[in-house]
Amino acid sequence: MRGCVHFELPRCWIGLITVYFHIMSMHRPRLMKLSRLIIAALTVASAFAQQAEIRKSLARINNTAQEYNFRVPWLPGGVGGGSGTGWVVENGRLMTNAHVVSNARLLTVEKEGDPKKYVATVEHIAHDCDLAILKVEDKDFWKDSKPLPIGGVPEIETTVSVYGYPIGGDRLSVTRGVVSRIDFRTYSHSVMDSHLSIQIDAAINPGNSGGPVLQDGKVVGVAFQGFSGDVAQNVGYMIPTPVVKHFLKDVEDGKYDRYVDLSISTFPLQNPAHRKALGLPDDDRGVVVTEVGSASVCYEHLKVGDVLLKIDGMDIASDGLVELEGERVILAEVAERKFKGDVVTFDILRDGKPMQSKVEFHGPFPYTHQANSYAPARYVVHAGLLFQPLNRNLFATFQFQNPRVQYYYARFVDDELYKDRDETIVLTSLLPDPINTYLDEFREGIVKSVNGKPIRNIKELAAAFEEKTEQLLVEFEGIGRPLVLNTAEVEAARDRIRKRYNVQRESFLEDEAK
Repeated sequence: MRGCVHFELPRCWIGLITVYFHIMSMHRPRLMKLSRLIIAALTVASAFAQQAEIRKSLARINNTAQEYNFRVPWLPGGVGGGSGTGWVVENGRLMTNAHVVSNARLLTVEKEGDPKKYVATVEHIAHDCDLAILKVEDKDFWKDSKPLPIGGVPEIETTVSVYGYPIGGDRLSVTRGVVSRIDFRTYSHSVMDSHLSIQIDAAINPGNSGGPVLQDGKVVGVAFQGFSGDVAQNVGYMIPTPVVKHFLKDVEDGKYDRYVDLSISTFPLQNPAHRKALGLPDDDRGVVVTEVGSASVCYEHLKVGDVLLKIDGMDIASDGLVELEGERVILAEVAERKFKGDVVTFDILRDGKPMQSKVEFHGPFPYTHQANSYAPARYVVHAGLLFQPLNRNLFATFQFQNPRVQYYYARFVDDELYKDRDETIVLTSLLPDPINTYLDEFREGIVKSVNGKPIRNIKELAAAFEEKTEQLLVEFEGIGRPLVLNTAEVEAARDRIRKRYNVQRESFLEDEAK
């Protein structure tokens, strides 16, 4: 017959098929049971085969880490170690948590079935969303490895599998859990940044961190932190794929710009009396702006009292939630999907008049001083006086007793202290020497100016100390008299102080985290 393809089955196949249909006609119930058993066996075999493929794309990460020394910043801190899990996100690249590889001095990775330890390096790291990408140069490491496909956000009450190398053994561990909550949550690595997270009823133990969480063969999250405390048991959290994809998109240009945010405060408008007072219809839409800091990207675009009705064309409900990709999420989640340079459009009601306002995202809001730092301590040593910018690590190290320092740390953003300075420079300690014998009263003082010139950051302070002047007059916030230094005497004491206290470097000014 024209247009048909002719083929012949082997005689043995024809015989088997003939016998199969003959038996089926005689013993259908028994064969149906046998068929179900065969299907179940094939399903199990398929699952084992899939897991074997996944194993090839996983790695155990070992980190030899060294903490930075904020008390004596020119000396190295203690050496420690830790481990975690990584997975192949693209050819030649592993993804893991930032906290797994932070402060690394040596990273090695291992694969199951391969006794060799391979050296890895951090290519990109995002401390604000606790993700990192590693690079392994040795091509042998990548044999038989394939990138794991990235899926979407799993549904509530669905089952996921957590892969990793938790403490208690050297072999790969796979645990199953049920998705119980999808919500915004503070990420413990930075302690200041909040992003979308997913809660599952499976414990995330040390070593699990960075491992993929899979559903139907696709990555739906990255294991990253457990629940601290005795209130809940077997509760863990994973970073969902919108955050993972945001990170991967951000680093496409070769650098990480970190998350942007709106940096505003709003109040829900569910109260009918409040809505009526603002002239709003009873349609359960809109929230009112209660705060816009001068460092916010929304400054000069939004005002206190504005009613936000829409964001990028999406209705804002009276409880502050927006329907995004079929889910009701908080307003901040819309900004979460943006990048530096992107624009968001608001439909607002200002003084009863409808209008639109476009906001462009630029650098991060200045709350970052309250986040954990994973960069070397910046400092200047001059005349045996140690000056350092105030951040979370420094605050925890020195446990300052000066209420003014406590105030500047806690209220730097809320009271807009950043208008006068980029960072708060503190005289943290003195290296005793005849030149600074009578200067202990200035300890924990906040630098205001040098020779009458306001100091906004540590670089300006270092530059002021290098100026060729006969005297240095350092003024501090709230202290009535200045600290006075004779420049010639400072130079004469310089080598003496360096040698006595092993000051290998008198300043370090660059923040590697930026």
